[in-house]
Amino acid sequence: MTIPVVETNAMIQGMRPQLQDGEFAFVVWPKGRDWPKGTRASCVEAEGLSLIVPIEAAPVDAVSMKCITLQVHSSLEGIGLTAAVSGALAQSNIPANVVAGFHHDHVYVPSNLAETAVSVLLDLQQGAGK
Repeated sequence: MTIPVVETNAMIQGMRPQLQDGEFAFVVWPKGRDWPKGTRASCVEAEGLSLIVPIEAAPVDAVSMKCITLQVHSSLEGIGLTAAVSGALAQSNIPANVVAGFHHDHVYVPSNLAETAVSVLLDLQQGAGK
């Protein structure tokens, strides 16, 4: 088990953005319906249950997203990693939806921009050491 990284610059320096296999979509899931196999995350909202599901389980008009896992055990008490990542992607006009897990942060970006997003995040990581 690794020790969580708390300091902002150390989190950014330590991240190793890794593009995950598969494509996903954010959807509002019908009440009472079983979740599809491969569901990545859930969030209960006033409007309904939001899920991140494999693109195959989503409506045909859903936006196809790829997941980039930052591969740093960021502390839940760490400050600034999400801001740095979303800021760098925003400067490159890449929409990003960040989901924090216990061990890692996961960034969902439109599938057609995923490779560019990984490059932007690698530049951010390499620049943090300077």
